[in-house]
Amino acid sequence: MTLFTPVLRRPRGRYALVTSLLAAVALVGAPSLPARGGVPAAAPSPALAQAINRTREAAQAVLDQSGTEHCLRGKLTNALLGLSASCAGAASPLCELADRVVVTTGWSVTFMETTARQLLALAAPTAGPHTQP
Repeated sequence: MTLFTPVLRRPRGRYALVTSLLAAVALVGAPSLPARGGVPAAAPSPALAQAINRTREAAQAVLDQSGTEHCLRGKLTNALLGLSASCAGAASPLCELADRVVVTTGWSVTFMETTARQLLALAAPTAGPHTQP
């Protein structure tokens, strides 16, 4: 038995986002097979730094328009789901934005571009004493 069965037709209406998010969750980290004792093992979240890098790459791809709208929406959604999972309740503006955006419905190109700019601004490395401008 598989955990994810492909959808034969594209969902429409209010269930489209839910179906898309479930598919993205399946790609990001579906539950593992049961561990010893019959208790399911949790899928490990990617390291926060790795999730931030994926999010930066997806945001830049949106701004560069390097793909179809559908592809970019999926790339950004997957990156944000991974980031949200990696944050695990961290109280940073970047994590709060990721948590807020992943539950938003009806992503337009404008929304994705605005979100990408916000993500890049929040994920930018901070200038320290040893960093040159």
